[in-house]
Amino acid sequence: MHGFTCSTCGEYHEELPMCFGADFPDYYFSVPPQEREKRIEYSKDWCVVDEDHFFIRGRIEIPVHGSDELFCWNVWTSLSEGNFIRSQEFWHDPERVHEPPYFGWLQTVIPGYPETLNIRTFVHTQPVGTIPRVEVIEEGHRLTLDQQQGISMERVIELVTPLLH
Repeated sequence: MHGFTCSTCGEYHEELPMCFGADFPDYYFSVPPQEREKRIEYSKDWCVVDEDHFFIRGRIEIPVHGSDELFCWNVWTSLSEGNFIRSQEFWHDPERVHEPPYFGWLQTVIPGYPETLNIRTFVHTQPVGTIPRVEVIEEGHRLTLDQQQGISMERVIELVTPLLH
């Protein structure tokens, strides 16, 4: 789908964005801005707060009915210290695709869904250079169901519209 007429502003938008995301895990914002440089280490792919809270960036992919495209959320999940260290050890190793999934807690608020902070996930490593895939495993949660069953293009537009305004 190339464009759509927005129900909020009434204008035609040339493109329908299919991927949104967060630059930092939600927990990052619990640290006062003046303390972040001292307490937080991060890159675009990982974040460590107070040498005690470990996060990795990944992507939730949602199939779209009648389309080959996926609707994506770039998100952050927490990992245990051991899994975080292991993920970093294998970061540049092509064999990382054989790693079992890492359990994590979602650390990104996703608009258009009921509370998403701290819902259960699995983080699946992908080939080197590809963002990990996040599988939502919170039983009965709308995001879990959408990821498993896919969503309509109308639902994509419903999710995207408020993010454009």
